Amino acid sequence: MTDPAPLHRVVPAKDSGVRLDVFLAGQPEVQNRSQARRMIDNGLVEVPGHRVRPGLNLDAELTVTFRRDVQEVVDPLKPELPVPEISLLYDDPDICAILKPVGIAAHPPDGRHRPAHTVASWAQERFGDLPSVDDAKRPGIVHRLDRETSGVMLLAKTQVALDFLKAQFRDRTAEKEYHCIVYGAPRFQSDWIEHAIGTDRKHPERMAVVNDGGRASSTYYEVVERFDGFSHVMCRPKTGRTHQIRVHMTSIGHSLVGDKVYRSRRRQHDSLPEGAPDPGRHCLHALRLTVPHPLTQEPLVIEAPMADDMELLLAWLQQNRPAK
Repeated sequence: MTDPAPLHRVVPAKDSGVRLDVFLAGQPEVQNRSQARRMIDNGLVEVPGHRVRPGLNLDAELTVTFRRDVQEVVDPLKPELPVPEISLLYDDPDICAILKPVGIAAHPPDGRHRPAHTVASWAQERFGDLPSVDDAKRPGIVHRLDRETSGVMLLAKTQVALDFLKAQFRDRTAEKEYHCIVYGAPRFQSDWIEHAIGTDRKHPERMAVVNDGGRASSTYYEVVERFDGFSHVMCRPKTGRTHQIRVHMTSIGHSLVGDKVYRSRRRQHDSLPEGAPDPGRHCLHALRLTVPHPLTQEPLVIEAPMADDMELLLAWLQQNRPAK
């Protein structure tokens, strides 16, 4: 239900040039910038003669009309559920790095909110309001990990840090190291996978290697250990496409163990041997991340110990399925 009474605010001369979301956040009826952006996203804000967006720069004497959604009293970034326990790997006034657990998304999906906590909601609970890039649902989020992927994830606490770190990922200066467990044994001990990735035409919700219309994608892989029917593989993606490692490893015939979405034809019927501990998710872990610190520019290396479920499976494979 929406409050039927619209509120009107005239932009004073001192606020000329200020962003719309910042102006709204300064109104007593609006809790913070995150709420202001949600109001904009939900069509509750009007600025005559202008396309309404968070980054709209306002002129003096403009009238901003807005309605408060009574549902905003319950912040969708703060679900009424216990806040998950997430371990800090690094923390300072500008940034922090966490050990992201399995089963927690980085942020709510576009266009709707889940009742479960996300990394974004956890960060808001712990640190308060964090900067975001034109999206109220992603406070502090520098980069994403899939819901079922564990490991190092970086968060920014200041706008300067967020802008700087976003640029490192965009310019490919951030160094990422992932470890995965795949079906089969790659032909080469190490190699580069250079296949463009785009939307799967048959399944629009998925990504795929494509011959045209995709984005250049590059992943270096190296076999860490071989087993009978399985391999432990280290991957260093140079680019950062959605589901890149899962798509690339599948493209060379070595789908990740536990991946229910990306399965190569050769491996689509493969499964874990009887008695093997099943992680119940795709076996992918972000083990190491190296970035310049946003203030000092000194290299910052953050490591997350291998996830327990993958460690258990690797130990079982070492004992029960050694390479022939």
